[in-house]
Amino acid sequence: MPRAAADAIIIGAGHNGLTCAFYLARKGLKVSVLEAADKVGGAAVTDEFLPGFRNSAASYTVSLLQPKVIRDMDLERHGLKVVLRKRDNFLPGDGEYLIAGRGGLTRKEIARLNQEDASGYDAYIAELEAVVPLIKKWILRSPPEVGAGARGLPALLGLGRDMVGMSTAQIRSVHDFATRSAGEILDRHFKGDLAKSLFGFDGVVGNFASPYDAGTAYVLLHHLFGEAAGVEGSWGHAIGGMGSITQAMAKACREKGVDILLNTPVEEIIVEKGRAAGVVASGKAWRSGTIVAGVHPKLLFDRLVPDGAVDRDVEQRMSSWKSESATFRMNVALSELPKFTVLPKRGDHLSSGIIFAPSLDYMDRAYVDARVSGWSKQPVAEMLIPSTLDHGLAPRGKHVASLFCQHFRFDLGPGRGWDKERDKAADSIISTIDSHAPGFAKSVIGRQIHSPLDLERRFGLIGGDIFHGKMGLDQLFSARPMIGAADYRMPLRGLYLCGSGAHPGGGVTGAPGHNAARAILADRRPWSRRKP
Repeated sequence: MPRAAADAIIIGAGHNGLTCAFYLARKGLKVSVLEAADKVGGAAVTDEFLPGFRNSAASYTVSLLQPKVIRDMDLERHGLKVVLRKRDNFLPGDGEYLIAGRGGLTRKEIARLNQEDASGYDAYIAELEAVVPLIKKWILRSPPEVGAGARGLPALLGLGRDMVGMSTAQIRSVHDFATRSAGEILDRHFKGDLAKSLFGFDGVVGNFASPYDAGTAYVLLHHLFGEAAGVEGSWGHAIGGMGSITQAMAKACREKGVDILLNTPVEEIIVEKGRAAGVVASGKAWRSGTIVAGVHPKLLFDRLVPDGAVDRDVEQRMSSWKSESATFRMNVALSELPKFTVLPKRGDHLSSGIIFAPSLDYMDRAYVDARVSGWSKQPVAEMLIPSTLDHGLAPRGKHVASLFCQHFRFDLGPGRGWDKERDKAADSIISTIDSHAPGFAKSVIGRQIHSPLDLERRFGLIGGDIFHGKMGLDQLFSARPMIGAADYRMPLRGLYLCGSGAHPGGGVTGAPGHNAARAILADRRPWSRRKP
């Protein structure tokens, strides 16, 4: 057999692939990263979409990136700078608004609208303080491997240890957030629509669901375990856009000797004697006994793993892997900042995440509309204007805005497609913003549109799913991407998964890449029974 091209080959130079490459190279492995695009980053990239106007193309805000990954990769030394939003969120409603922020501002604002909800906020935060620390403990660990016998026992015992000392009420809260809907929990604590929307939005971000669907409470939690600029629970902006994160990661990798090859799409995984033995990329065979995939698991098993290389049951399960986040992503160049009817002054709220979803019922109607007609005519949306924090993104006096919108189905039905309906949907989104900030539509001087189909075409996000697969109860923790493969080791010897389709799921976290590297290194130890 020809000599191996590397100790490990990683498919995809997204943030998780780069994270995994770094940890492997730091331990002395020779690592090659093969990337199909002409730049690193996957969905965490910055584009100049109009002359002089730059913005994050897909992923668009910072919080979930693990502090350990930032420290270990020394990303700040490699150029990463994260600044906090001046306010966390701004929700314009029908004649009212709500602003969320640090230093007690969120509670003060909730009390301004409904004094009774201030007490509800205290109770809600107390619940989160019991649940979130437990979730955070498992971000950088492999989940218990169901059916693995003695091999899965340490993780199972670890889960039990983490719950020692919790009260019955706290354990009930853990169960509620793991199984119930966001709407159920929020209705229990709040009466005001805007207060519910402030927290309920996180339950439907990248999640094609009603806030009253079971499982949305966990998706809400998934967005709460991060921090920005050292402040827990905060959201921030990476100066230069999300591409600055992956550019810094690439520098850290190259410093450790990682070979990153761009414009090198992987076409197939080479399988010999029942194990991964390399890849075919750009028509060339690259040999290695350790293949690590940072790509969407459906792309991996449907397109890269040869037919018959894994059990038929595995093929069928991954073929039916649920993958649709109903996300529509757009950037716009603006001639001026928006002026909102409910708060016309231009202040710190314009640096926040501006949420267009005045009630949980509004979110539910948007979901139902998309189920029936393909996409929401009154969508749920979050707008960020990062140029209020990062003046290098737009010419002086001009701005860029990110629009992250729900719900827009990947499959619009017979005779319909996104190539024809992309601009119509974009117009509808801009109209929604304009209804809260008259004049916004006229201020748009250019736009970059990524429909669900565009997200699949450009970033390999099958079904347009930003999380590499739905974050439902049947595709989380020990079942991500499937029972028996939650420890990053795929059902083909020598093949590992390091992308968002692995635990703990989507978002720019670096956690799957970190955890996959740990599994690979464990398998290379002399006493390991499971060789890569």
